[in-house]
Amino acid sequence: MEQKQSIEQFKGRARLPNFAIPRRYDLHLKLDLSACTYSGTVQINVSIVEETKFLVLNALELDVHEVCFTNSHGQYRPSDVVLDGDEEFLVLVFDQALGVGEGVLGIGFTAVLNAHLKGFYKCTYLDGGEKKNMAVTQFEPVDARRCFPCWDEPALKATFKIAVDVPSELTALSNMPIISEKLDANVKTVYFEESPIMSTYLVAVVVGLFEHIEDTTSDGVKVRAYCPVGKSDKGEFALNLAVKTLDLFSKYFSTPFSLPKLDMVAVPEFSGGAMENYGLITYRENEMLYDHLHSTTARKQRMAIVVAHEVAHQWFGNLVTMEWWTDLWLNEGFATWVSYMATDILFPEWKIWSQFLQQTTGGLVKDALEQSHPIEVEIHHARSILEVFDDISYKKGSAVIRMLQSYLGDDIFQKSLSSYIKRYSGKNAKTEDLWSVLSEESGVKVSKLMYAWTKKKGYPVISVKAKEHILEFEQTQFLSSGLQGDGNWIVPINFSLGSYDRHKSFLLETKSREVDISDLVDSFDNEQLWVKINIDQSGFYRVNYEDKLAARLRKAIEHNSLEATDKFGILDDAYALCEACEQSLSSLLSLMDVYRKEVDYIVLTNLIDVCYNVVKISSEAIPDSANDLKQFFINLLLFPAEKLGWDSIPGEDHFSALLRAEILQALVIFGHDQTQKEALDRFQTLLNDRNTPLLSADTKGAAYIAVMRNASISNRKDFESLLNVYREANTVQEKERILRFLASSPDPDTVLEVLNFFLSDEVRDQDIIYGLFGISLECREIAWTWLKENWDLILSKYGAGLLLTHFVRDIVTPLCSNEKADEVEEFFASRVHPAISMTLKQSIAQVRIKARWVEHVRQQQSVQELVKELACKK
Repeated sequence: MEQKQSIEQFKGRARLPNFAIPRRYDLHLKLDLSACTYSGTVQINVSIVEETKFLVLNALELDVHEVCFTNSHGQYRPSDVVLDGDEEFLVLVFDQALGVGEGVLGIGFTAVLNAHLKGFYKCTYLDGGEKKNMAVTQFEPVDARRCFPCWDEPALKATFKIAVDVPSELTALSNMPIISEKLDANVKTVYFEESPIMSTYLVAVVVGLFEHIEDTTSDGVKVRAYCPVGKSDKGEFALNLAVKTLDLFSKYFSTPFSLPKLDMVAVPEFSGGAMENYGLITYRENEMLYDHLHSTTARKQRMAIVVAHEVAHQWFGNLVTMEWWTDLWLNEGFATWVSYMATDILFPEWKIWSQFLQQTTGGLVKDALEQSHPIEVEIHHARSILEVFDDISYKKGSAVIRMLQSYLGDDIFQKSLSSYIKRYSGKNAKTEDLWSVLSEESGVKVSKLMYAWTKKKGYPVISVKAKEHILEFEQTQFLSSGLQGDGNWIVPINFSLGSYDRHKSFLLETKSREVDISDLVDSFDNEQLWVKINIDQSGFYRVNYEDKLAARLRKAIEHNSLEATDKFGILDDAYALCEACEQSLSSLLSLMDVYRKEVDYIVLTNLIDVCYNVVKISSEAIPDSANDLKQFFINLLLFPAEKLGWDSIPGEDHFSALLRAEILQALVIFGHDQTQKEALDRFQTLLNDRNTPLLSADTKGAAYIAVMRNASISNRKDFESLLNVYREANTVQEKERILRFLASSPDPDTVLEVLNFFLSDEVRDQDIIYGLFGISLECREIAWTWLKENWDLILSKYGAGLLLTHFVRDIVTPLCSNEKADEVEEFFASRVHPAISMTLKQSIAQVRIKARWVEHVRQQQSVQELVKELACKK
């Protein structure tokens, strides 16, 4: 009885007790890929820092069958071995207390290679047409414990010496270079060098059939790209990027890469996009393999950012690791921000910092929910960690870093990061540690400046009024629900008056402040004298202009007086205020109307997103105006569409290709007859010639949407042809593209068939994320019914992990009424899981925000007349 009570003391904790610390792991794994099982032994050098009768470490879904602890006093075998699946720990109970000092814990275990793309899992590849098994690890955040017993926390760093037994014909990869191989019949044992000190979530093993290409950095680091057999040429772009970014970051952080090699491997099944395992980065195939015929321009750009992101982690995350998952943003926010910096250096013509605004907007949208969380978030359950790999950690995190960099200056910021990396190299750090270094270098009290941005959820909306020579600023917390928040931030404000040459900056530290602008202008009466707050959108906040100032900004946009980033910001803020019912839909539509001659990529993509979202609301609020509204949106896009056409022009810039894809897809979705007809004609050409130049990788999406928008049970010929294109496609890029648009049909029966197809063996588990995102507006409620009916099947097939969150977010969030929100709450009341609880709350909140907006629009008397007027305007 006493012993059980003693074990109870370890339950319900987010973290392990700290009376034993691992120093070194000697891990040997023996795979049986036919049976999809493995056995293992691990010898862990442990420091006992406090006398104890218990050793508590993490283990999950392992069968532990041999345990022995050895120190200078002898061998100790536990009297009880407790594996708790709910707590995910292994408790070893000893009759005699283990004294303070060094010892070795030996454990033998067996396990199954699971099918849920986490821990040590199996996936399949084709070898000469035959399907075969391979093995891959994905340990972040807390799934090393699924592979071997360990202290599975980022602060409990150790060194790792790994060996694996694998079929002799396969390649085995791990974090470190191979020391030697020993062949025994058809099995080879591969021994790897011992690693430097690192966290368990960064340990990696990949076993499969690959071919590779390689290159070397200027510092002599060997870089390899492992690709499916016959596709090594598709890894050249990623390899080149990795070599260049390793050199770039070595200089930027003033610290060389800490390992002798960096491998990258494209694996056929992977739940995320890529994973920064120390010295062995794993990728989804379509995130690493570039195919100039089948990869879109957008995919090429994303690949550059993803590779830079994962390479950056080798410093920010791997060399210097967050102390606990509360500070996950130190990994992800910084890797996101620095990946854009690197991409901008490598491809300056892409103007990638303007596209970074999409990251900022993603963070602003998520953080405007009452159900948001601070950047530094408390973690109370291992399975809830996965949910903070979200837009707050990545997008808000990177956006506030950019805001701070802009405020402190590039040189001070770089110098500070170099000092931080050197000081905490091989160690763990917290947010306060970074602020301390930045404060030392800059002389600014960074901790005070950034406190509210990372410790509290939310952000401000800055309301601006003009009175003679005074601008009045007031901050309040912005919430999409329209409720009043009570936050207060230290806000770096910058603004321009009528010209970018006239500008001013200050810190808004209080609720409100008046700023005298008489030193910038003689008179504020001139109606052409616009005021733009948050120049270049470097700040993480929204701006609400009084009517007079908003009207001047509309004229400035019409006269093309503003930079693209500022035109983006004005529209983005106006849309958010409209959604929160702080502005009318009529005012938003009037603003959108002045973007008719817009040609800039970043502005137009935001305009298209706003169009999509307004259609979703108006279809509920003012259904009689739906066609007029779509015609207005078509009119907005025809000018750039006619300039771009369907076919690329030799030597055209990067943005033309990006924009062509977005605009053609939007015109098809909004029902532009001419674009739809052209798309269907070109699709017929594709059926006769899969390599036709009439449909490029960038324009295929528009054709596939056109096929599905016209598909129904009575008109399924083209739909079936598209399914055949999917089945015959031999590239991951083409399969992904088709999956993105298959569910875009307005016909419920067709979409139900597609949703069931997604669950079939014809679609890899990892690829479900593409299909769910593309469910049509018309079929959102059908999709919700389908999710309820198939929930148990989905949970068993995909597991309670990253993929499951997509089902919740992509199917629940599009719903648009309080009744549906209630229905979702009721359904999940008995089905909630830590892996989806936050996603579920946020999704339901977004449904209620839309429901409130719908009611607000219904009460606006003039909006329908305005829509009709705008639809007729050429």
